[in-house]
Amino acid sequence: MPQTDVSTDASTTTDQASDPTPVDFWFDPVCPWAWMTSRWMEEVERVRPVRVRWHVMSLAVLNEGQDVPEEYAALLQRAWAPVRVITAARELHGERYVKELYDAMGTRIHPGGDDDFEGVVAKALAEVGLPADLARYGALDTFDAALRASHERGISLVGQDVGTPVIAVQGVAFFGPVVTPAPRGQDAGRLWDGVLAVASTPGFYELKRSREQGPVFD
Repeated sequence: MPQTDVSTDASTTTDQASDPTPVDFWFDPVCPWAWMTSRWMEEVERVRPVRVRWHVMSLAVLNEGQDVPEEYAALLQRAWAPVRVITAARELHGERYVKELYDAMGTRIHPGGDDDFEGVVAKALAEVGLPADLARYGALDTFDAALRASHERGISLVGQDVGTPVIAVQGVAFFGPVVTPAPRGQDAGRLWDGVLAVASTPGFYELKRSREQGPVFD
């Protein structure tokens, strides 16, 4: 496992980094906890020498064949549309739209509280300047092979008994962190340092406590 520099002085800011470390981040756009972690990861980019590469995964795929409550099963069925549309945009228009659409959809779904995913998709496409007819891919399996491949790349790094998000850096992968509210500034950087320290410890698997608070959206 790689050694991790946990220094927190100003020399670790991305402004001073000539060669930022790539970090891969897998998300499902409808997951509120992935959204919280993604906002933290944006802060990490500002204060640590990292560059995030954004990828889709799918809670619907993860839970296929599982016995889940009826209400959650209904959510999973509706959750296909946003992640399929992001995948279609990536395949047809380029990688840059993965993050742009995630931001546009996630802002509406999570802090905005909009659970009309079809409407969210339409508004997000308009916001980022993509053709409105991309929305039709939300109901089609045209790019499901690409979606499933992206999902498998992420989940294979951490195992099937976790969820979204998945983060991979320098040969280390982990689920989470699950955090609310998303830390800002150097608080975000210190959490990153700590996560890397435990994740890069050989034989370390889990550190957990019961959640007593839901997502706090700024």
